[in-house]
Amino acid sequence: MKKNKGLNKRVYRSLSKNWFLILIATVLIAVFFFFITLGNVHTEVYNIERFANATETIRSPITIENEQETQRKTRETVQSVEDRFNISEEITEERLSYTNEVFEAISKLEEEKSNTEENNEDATRVPLTSQEKVQRLKQILSDEITEELSDATLSSLVNMPEVEREKGKKVLLEALEATFQTGVRTESLASARSNAKEIIAYSSFNEDVTKVLSELANFAVVENSIYDAESTSEARKNAASSVEPVMIRAGEVIVREGQTITNEVYEEMKLVGLLNNERNIYPIIGLGLLVTLLSCFVAYEMNWVTRKFHADKRKIASIVLISVIVVSLMKIVSLYTTQSNQLFFVVPLATGVLLIKQLIHERSAIVLSVIYAILGSIIFNYQIPGSLNIEAGIYFLLSQLAAIIFLMNVKDRLAILKAGAGMSIVNIVTLLSFVFLSFEKYALGDIFIQTAYGIGAAFLSAVLTIGLLPFFETVLGILSDIKLLQLSSPNQPLLKKLLTEAPGTYHHSIMVANLSETACEAIGANSLLARVGAYYHDMGKTVRPHYFIENQLAIKNPHDVISPKQSAEIIISHPYDGAEMLQKYQIPKEIIDIASQHHGTTLLKYFYYKEKDKNKDVKESDYRYPGPKPQTKEAAIICICDSVEAAVRSLKEPTEEKIEDIVASIIRDRMTDGQLDESPLTLQDLNLVQRTICDTLKGIFHSRIQYPMKEAK
Repeated sequence: MKKNKGLNKRVYRSLSKNWFLILIATVLIAVFFFFITLGNVHTEVYNIERFANATETIRSPITIENEQETQRKTRETVQSVEDRFNISEEITEERLSYTNEVFEAISKLEEEKSNTEENNEDATRVPLTSQEKVQRLKQILSDEITEELSDATLSSLVNMPEVEREKGKKVLLEALEATFQTGVRTESLASARSNAKEIIAYSSFNEDVTKVLSELANFAVVENSIYDAESTSEARKNAASSVEPVMIRAGEVIVREGQTITNEVYEEMKLVGLLNNERNIYPIIGLGLLVTLLSCFVAYEMNWVTRKFHADKRKIASIVLISVIVVSLMKIVSLYTTQSNQLFFVVPLATGVLLIKQLIHERSAIVLSVIYAILGSIIFNYQIPGSLNIEAGIYFLLSQLAAIIFLMNVKDRLAILKAGAGMSIVNIVTLLSFVFLSFEKYALGDIFIQTAYGIGAAFLSAVLTIGLLPFFETVLGILSDIKLLQLSSPNQPLLKKLLTEAPGTYHHSIMVANLSETACEAIGANSLLARVGAYYHDMGKTVRPHYFIENQLAIKNPHDVISPKQSAEIIISHPYDGAEMLQKYQIPKEIIDIASQHHGTTLLKYFYYKEKDKNKDVKESDYRYPGPKPQTKEAAIICICDSVEAAVRSLKEPTEEKIEDIVASIIRDRMTDGQLDESPLTLQDLNLVQRTICDTLKGIFHSRIQYPMKEAK
């Protein structure tokens, strides 16, 4: 009970310490993010007077409508709309019919005269005078015509030769139709009549005919275009609604350096908040909220890292340091970036995720890639508050995701350069998509420059990653896959020492490495770390190699001539001798921990029971390894595989049943002895580990064909 309480207290203290560390790291990152991006949202306020000269080029920090200018533009547009008129077809037809009536009445009068002369037997009858003809004509015509036309005009028409009259009628009607068709308003009545008269005047008539036809045109042309109030109002409404709001765009130049601050410029500066601090507080609040949200995601990810890697402070420190490096790099480049010179395309932002994937985990790299892309869209917004450079954000995100995807099968630092080649392709495709999606026309030279930017960003990221990786491996002591691969090389001095001085142990370590690697792969643990850790876990046996049975080839067992207690001391010391040796050679801490933990606090049963046969008062604690117990999945699996390999190797005729029984009994013994209590292995993990180890051992110790021996003659 006391033991459980002590363990709970240790766990509670560890969790409290982890949260405190995460809190400190999160606050540092949040403060750094806030102040590094503050200049991109904070608007500079100017103390400037009207009609002074601008000391610098001033741009609008926001996009806002200039309502006063919009109203002025709308008013001018409405005033420019002309009145709407409707041409009355009734009036047009009426005036044309009056004109036709005049000519038809004269024709009818001529017919009556002819008929009368033919039927009249008295040839001495006196013909009608012009006055009589006019009076007769006025009796036939409508009152509207007789009231408007003079007797002289009617007399001229009556006495006009029929051929001239018909020709004049045709010309007059054509002139009237052309005049009415365009519409005759009150204010244009005089000009309309004048136009009709001009058409007649240009015809081939004599002066008398022209005068008569002009008088008829003056009578016929009246106002036929009537003002339409409803249509005019609708047209003005449509014109007002079609006016685009006058916008002051974010980044738009309000006044250039040296220009005079006119009333219009002064009002625009006041409108966008460049003359007071009222608007400045809101972008700062927004930035604070965004940075807080991003920092919460970082804190959640750091919490996941501490749980997965058992509160490894070095990995938390690396997240903070990499974030500072990456964001600072973006800020420095942004100082030289303009809208015409988009240098953000050359920022080696993928350096951060390449380092994080190797030093921490792929998941952390993905999460932070999104955060870095969002920050990049703020940093490269050309100091325009309230705006995000979406193009930069998309480019950064795709470039980083490409780096994460292409960095696979890491065997050496060349893999980083290969990832850089993959990144360059993604960068080029992204940049070309921006070019083709844009309405702007790019010159071929500009396309080549941007393509070069994409390639440069990819390979700069790879080169910086290769350059910074040793720093994190050495200064922070973080173990990367590349470092593990270097340590797994047979040319490593310690592995050479193990091979030459303890060849049996070397072979045993290789077998344990194979078993541990497959088991770790099955449960999602770090299989590469398990393999390399297994290579070095028994390095302490090189101190006294002949005291270990796998190295006793054709020699007498030295344990036969010393006491069990002495033998136990020699055997028990090998994990700690190995840890001390690994420390001396500056081997990473993760591997040193595996070496010191791979036996936990297990009992050295052979020598314990050998001593117990002689001394019943022997203390079990004297024959137990002092620990610590395995703290990680990798150390726990190596602890199991170390015992399993030795036990199975001791079998004379290993069968599948024997292998399964031995593996199950060793895992059960480790569990009941409490050796796995401090490791994060679950029962589900142990079941999967057991099956994986059995399958691997069955493949190693499979049955072989017994070849027949050749009988001696």
